[in-house]
Amino acid sequence: MDWLMGKSKAKPNGKKPPAEEKKVYLEPEHAQSRIAECEFKELVALPREIDLNEWLASNTTTFFHHVNLQYSTISEFCTGEACQTMAVCNTQYYWYDERGKKVKCTAPQYVDFVMSSVQKLVTDEDVFPTKYGREFPSSFEALVKKICKYLFHVLAHIYSSHFRETLALELHGHLNTLYVHFILFAREFNLLDPKETAVMDDLTEVLCAGGARGGGGGGAGPGAQNHVKER
Repeated sequence: MDWLMGKSKAKPNGKKPPAEEKKVYLEPEHAQSRIAECEFKELVALPREIDLNEWLASNTTTFFHHVNLQYSTISEFCTGEACQTMAVCNTQYYWYDERGKKVKCTAPQYVDFVMSSVQKLVTDEDVFPTKYGREFPSSFEALVKKICKYLFHVLAHIYSSHFRETLALELHGHLNTLYVHFILFAREFNLLDPKETAVMDDLTEVLCAGGARGGGGGGAGPGAQNHVKER
């Protein structure tokens, strides 16, 4: 199963970029909303005497189920007509099939590809073993990184395209809590490339203030968001 994404390509078109829509999720009254106050840094740290792969497996599976559940709350609004591409701000994502062929798809199709692929992995005993004595594959950490990358894309799409619906459903506290937990866990174990998450750096800075070490400012200046990117 080859999910490799193509490199990001900025396409200058010589035109002045359209004014960015106001990012409601950055407004303090919304960004401060949480379902629980807890020390996420302590929550994500590897407990003593717990195997690293076991910890990664347990948390990755949990994040998958929570992201899937969060997306399901707004899925009726994420349609092929409303979301004709898998877009996050000015970045557009493409799926790559098992033969490495680039597939242009709507956001709901992309999310379906993500959830189906991850579901297949986390229920595969050869990849996510649950029985005593079974070994994790040598590629396990790389697979976890790929899963995290795709879960990040889904979370970022919810924020960039469906935050107003999330707000109307009064589920923004759940979304913020999930995002903070997920990002800090990924940082703790270096599971996400800062270049990959740069598209949501403004949100990450607001939600995870104080925990931005290596968080992916990545040298991309303000003008980096002016052109549509492909991934």
